[in-house]
Amino acid sequence: MSSHHFVKEQQEPAVLILEVDRVRFGQVSPLLEWVPTVLVSEKALEQVLSWGIKIDVILASESFQSENQHLLEEQYPVRFISASADDYLQTGLDYLISSDHSAVHLVGLAHLKALDLREKLDLLNLTILDGDWKYYPVTSGGFKKWFAESTIHIHGEEGMPVQIRNENGELILPITYATMLEVPEGITEIKAPGDFWIGEQVYS
Repeated sequence: MSSHHFVKEQQEPAVLILEVDRVRFGQVSPLLEWVPTVLVSEKALEQVLSWGIKIDVILASESFQSENQHLLEEQYPVRFISASADDYLQTGLDYLISSDHSAVHLVGLAHLKALDLREKLDLLNLTILDGDWKYYPVTSGGFKKWFAESTIHIHGEEGMPVQIRNENGELILPITYATMLEVPEGITEIKAPGDFWIGEQVYS
């Protein structure tokens, strides 16, 4: 008996584009390979439309919606969801949770807002694309990863101690506003008593 694996629509990480000031299409393009659900804020819409990508949901004010009804035809099947400028992120995440998505790339979110996402980490697998850096959360208290020789960013609660171990040795340091760490090629292990985020420079 042959078995077929059907990919459930929502298994592909959604893409929520909040701002595009420091984002290039080349950075977003790889995220679109498997035709994910794409949500775009009113603020980023003009730029995203110029990229010619398929949009599923536009997060926008009611006045913007009434002035741009033509988009419903031009981008069919797209839908508007009402959101104010300071609410795009929350509204977009709530929509994704209610529509059974399990993962999302947040494009154009400042990584400093990562710590505000704590309550969503149990519900969604989140990554943040902020300029040339990609951030992902560590919620299990520790992780181990092979890195090329590079500089990584550890972002978490100010003053939280992190333990770092790699071939350079072992050190414990408190997280500060921007804890940048040079890592050698090879495995680096990082442990902390609370959630933290790791940033890697993925574009230069």
